[in-house]
Amino acid sequence: MPDHSTLLNTGPVVWVLLVALLGVAATVGRTVLGIPIRQVLLAGTRALAQLAIVAVVISQLGRSGWLAAAFLLLMLAMASWTAARRIGDTAVWRAALPIAAGTVPVVGLMLLTGVLPPQPLALVAVVGQLIGGSMTATNLAGRRLSQELQARSGEVEAGLALGLRGRAARLLVARPVAAEALLPALDQTRTVGTVTLPGAFVGLVLGGASPLDAGLIQLVVLVSLLAAEAIAASVTAYLAEGGLLGHLATPE
Repeated sequence: MPDHSTLLNTGPVVWVLLVALLGVAATVGRTVLGIPIRQVLLAGTRALAQLAIVAVVISQLGRSGWLAAAFLLLMLAMASWTAARRIGDTAVWRAALPIAAGTVPVVGLMLLTGVLPPQPLALVAVVGQLIGGSMTATNLAGRRLSQELQARSGEVEAGLALGLRGRAARLLVARPVAAEALLPALDQTRTVGTVTLPGAFVGLVLGGASPLDAGLIQLVVLVSLLAAEAIAASVTAYLAEGGLLGHLATPE
């Protein structure tokens, strides 16, 4: 009998499915996209190990606000390290700036309005999503900005030759490119309910919440992610325009 307490059926067969899907991802990624098989397999096994550990940790978070705060700091550190690696030649603290800048004010506003209760489990769930969204925006903006500014370095040098300062010369190239990092969040928000049905929304409805409440909660999550990612992408662009990002880390 299917288990209606969860969105998907679980059991021994789910492990067979996971192995098969991971194999497909690794094979297609290697043959078509040129991604090393090891990188895909490592991502899958790391996800399994991390989720197992996190499941145990989360079961204890409700008992200690200090443990929840430490866990969130660990999430921020891991997100910053991942973003720094993806951008390339960027200090972890530089990657942490846009992620924190996107997360902290949005969380503060949610706490101030009372929408987000100051409870450990609620904070971990919401802040974790915002850190993840800000990390994605920082990754996309940072990589794209670094590549574009290197490819169009001649235009930057021409601006410098015309008397522009370093930031102003790089701004001409960087600002339009940085906006591309927000496209996934915009598309996700624009198409929710018509193209995608978020798992949290479906889970709330299956759990007995009214469709209106479930939809409102999901809307808050999507809009908060949109705000956090917009700030993160903007701060990443500011760092790039100042020559503080990746291969561009040079003084003014």
